[in-house]
Amino acid sequence: MKLEQDGDLLEEDSSQENGVQSNQYSSISPPESPVAQEEPFSTYFEDKVTIPENVNQVFSFRKLWAFTGPGFLMSIAYLDPGNIESDLQSGAKAGFKLLWVLLGATIIGLLLQRLAARLGVVTGMHLAEVCNRQYPRVPRIILWLMVELAIIGSDMQEVIGCAIALNLLSVGRIPLWAGVLITITDTFVFLFLDKYGLRKLEAFFGFLITVMAVSFGYEYVLAKPDQGELLKGMFLPYCADCGPVQLEQAVGIVGAVIMPHNIYLHSALVKSRDIDRKNKKEVKEANKYYFIESTIALFISFLINVFVVAVFAQAFYNKTNIEVSDFCNRTDSPHTNLFPLNNDTLEVDIYKGGVVLGCFFGPAALYIWAIGILAAGQSSTMTGTYSGQFVMEGFLDLRWSRFARVLLTRSIAIAPTLLVAIFQDVQHLTGMNDFLNVLQSMQLPFALIPILTFTSLKSIMNDFANQMVWKISGGVVILMVCAINMYFVVVYVTSLNSVLLYILAALLSLTYLCFVGYLVWHCLVALGVSCLDFGNRTPLGLSRHTDIYLLTDMDTDTLVER
Repeated sequence: MKLEQDGDLLEEDSSQENGVQSNQYSSISPPESPVAQEEPFSTYFEDKVTIPENVNQVFSFRKLWAFTGPGFLMSIAYLDPGNIESDLQSGAKAGFKLLWVLLGATIIGLLLQRLAARLGVVTGMHLAEVCNRQYPRVPRIILWLMVELAIIGSDMQEVIGCAIALNLLSVGRIPLWAGVLITITDTFVFLFLDKYGLRKLEAFFGFLITVMAVSFGYEYVLAKPDQGELLKGMFLPYCADCGPVQLEQAVGIVGAVIMPHNIYLHSALVKSRDIDRKNKKEVKEANKYYFIESTIALFISFLINVFVVAVFAQAFYNKTNIEVSDFCNRTDSPHTNLFPLNNDTLEVDIYKGGVVLGCFFGPAALYIWAIGILAAGQSSTMTGTYSGQFVMEGFLDLRWSRFARVLLTRSIAIAPTLLVAIFQDVQHLTGMNDFLNVLQSMQLPFALIPILTFTSLKSIMNDFANQMVWKISGGVVILMVCAINMYFVVVYVTSLNSVLLYILAALLSLTYLCFVGYLVWHCLVALGVSCLDFGNRTPLGLSRHTDIYLLTDMDTDTLVER
């Protein structure tokens, strides 16, 4: 396979440039010139958190506390308004029967986040930066555009989720478009909290997660779900009397939980700790504590998601629209017109969900629900902005001022979100949410395939490259997740009932599959399937690493300190 030599890619001897000596666990690329060093460049990582030294225990709570932060910021993507909506729809349509799918999706998400964290810790670069250095220019630009699409889709759900929460809290006085502008404005303010210290920003995110836990936990206590049915649904992988509706909902759960931009985000956030990557022991220790922290963070996010599923499973499973409408009429709710007078199964979103809770459990339940949604939307909007910054900086190698980067990444999502807010009614957003879930599902391969590719290469990860068990299991998991999400996309497209849209979808699918095939090809070669390396640089078989197929190998000339 012929290697493309782009002028902007790292040369083989870059570890020696400008008198800067790098090694396999140090920064991959030194500055290109002394001038570049003089330019001020503000990032999330200006102040790194110091890790306690001289702690010789196998496990130290002090060290775990020092590493605590990135995993919780990452876990917020598992609690965004799109996930909350998926949870409540799961409860209303399938009861407790799909909790095991939520548990499985969260565990799979944890394993994928482990790969992202390891890449950032070992290389000192996040996934977008590694993609920028390892893929040729054209695939690199296509990859960036696909990831940006995923971020825009996620951003729209999160910003509109905040706007819906503000609409509920103000009893409709704040229209959707005004809520969008308020959310965008306060996101700018909150994002600059890290100027007062990274730990303060992380504490603020912790506060928002606590607000979600308390809000949705309150609803859980009110609903008093059947604990036996809850445990049965969580640990028994079976769905009795389930049909196409429940199957589509199960697929939707996986698509909502595992989000492409979150892989890029987590690989960047782990750079915020002061780790000596020349020291293999410190790198190994960082990987361990980050995995423990991510496990705790995702366990908490899983519990919050379970709260939401359980509330709607207990109170609204098998309820019809006319039943809910009658009940709301008896409570003098002003929102009875939301529910059509028919015997179809109740369909809810985060707006209707709040209204239904207010009807059944009183106004306090509605307002507390709205506060939880506001915390979910605000926190995920902020982490989504960070994702946008990291992706744009990494793929395009931007060196703009902090304000300019935040403004650009916010502006990309503002225009489509405002258009939706202006021309779409708050009561009819479910169709848009389904489309955005499909959009993000389609982008999953553009995060999962690169992360498996690069974490499997010894030229990048050295001693921390994926072993054969992780290569095989990672490949199977990614194949399964992508297949599930493609099913979700097919179901959505076939429901459009338009020949013109079918033809357009077919053409786009062909282009899409060609690019995914290109990434898969590179991934398989990286995993050791050297028979696919058509340049014949390596012998056939699986025994030899085929790292040479990459455009750039990363600092393998110096031994790590043992």
